[in-house]
Amino acid sequence: MITHSRRHCVVELQALPARIGQVRRIVSAQLRHWRLDPLIDRAALGVTELLSNVHRHAQPDKVCVVEIELRLGRLTVSVHDSDPRLPVLREAGGLETCGRGLALVAAVSEAWGARHRADGPGKVVWFSLRAAPAPAAPPHTVRIGAKKTVREPARAVIGAVDARAVPTGPPAPVPAGTGPG
Repeated sequence: MITHSRRHCVVELQALPARIGQVRRIVSAQLRHWRLDPLIDRAALGVTELLSNVHRHAQPDKVCVVEIELRLGRLTVSVHDSDPRLPVLREAGGLETCGRGLALVAAVSEAWGARHRADGPGKVVWFSLRAAPAPAAPPHTVRIGAKKTVREPARAVIGAVDARAVPTGPPAPVPAGTGPG
């Protein structure tokens, strides 16, 4: 289930690999909608790592809630699950193939943390990013006459062709000496 308001979005899911990719796309789309394009890569990486931890470690089930909130110039992404065990940031050895998720979250975020849920069993793991909106596209300049310049957004041009007017057979032969030239 997805719910969202102007500055808040919540997604409930099972933290399975296929769903993790879907949530990453949802987070990216929401950030584009909020014009926070510069944060997409870091937020997508962070939410992927947090959901991967739920998939790998959470017990008794993989049900979780992803919440993204934009408030006072700060984007906070949090993952709520039913496992009360808090994650521990650790250093992975050079040859280990896992164990770097929280270190990645810490590296790409301004702050991160974990706490027990106040509304029942489980925990919330979160990270935050300073939010600066993406620059707006410059307006398109339209000249009217030679003297006056009007600034307005660029417009899409959509054209239509009547399919009945377009020949669909092979091209007709052109007699020699009658073609352009």
